[in-house]
Amino acid sequence: MSLAINKLISSLIQIVLFSLIPFVYWYFKVRKNQKFTEWIGLKRIKRVDKTLILSIFIVTIIYLIIGIILLNSLSGVNNATSEFAGLRFKAILPIIIYAALNTALPEEILFRGFALKRLVSKIGFNNGNLIQSILFGLVHGVMFFPIVGVLKSLLIIFVTGCIAYAMGYINEKLSEGSIIPSFIIHTVSNLLAGLYVAFFL
Repeated sequence: MSLAINKLISSLIQIVLFSLIPFVYWYFKVRKNQKFTEWIGLKRIKRVDKTLILSIFIVTIIYLIIGIILLNSLSGVNNATSEFAGLRFKAILPIIIYAALNTALPEEILFRGFALKRLVSKIGFNNGNLIQSILFGLVHGVMFFPIVGVLKSLLIIFVTGCIAYAMGYINEKLSEGSIIPSFIIHTVSNLLAGLYVAFFL
């Protein structure tokens, strides 16, 4: 239970930190015209069709497979899910908190909710989505440079960047700017990857 509480506390801190810049920007620039949640993309998906559902499913599966491959290749290297290794059922609640609140929500708010939308408004969708995906990849890969070397780190940057691009496309082109689809993809893939670590590593 202490791990779950620690995860919950760190998640709240993470959400506040990742939301701070978007909130300050919204407060001074946009608040008179639009609610923060609507502006950031935390809004209901107006039209859910087969294309959207299939896209979410496919990207989630790809994200999960890549995540498990990377976890196996980084065996013995300390990473975000290492603390769940071998805990089995004791890790389920902490993993749920980690997947939804510690990683998915704050990262989607910052990258797809804030960065992508601001970039798209300035330089168009293709360029904006490319830049946010590169930033997302760099954030997830740069930390591994001194641990696993250049090639593996570049691979992590590339694959996470590709996933970020796909999530940005789904949000903006298939969901009218809602970040709920990428939140679902991010949460489910991280949840299942965390459970894989807890039960099999």
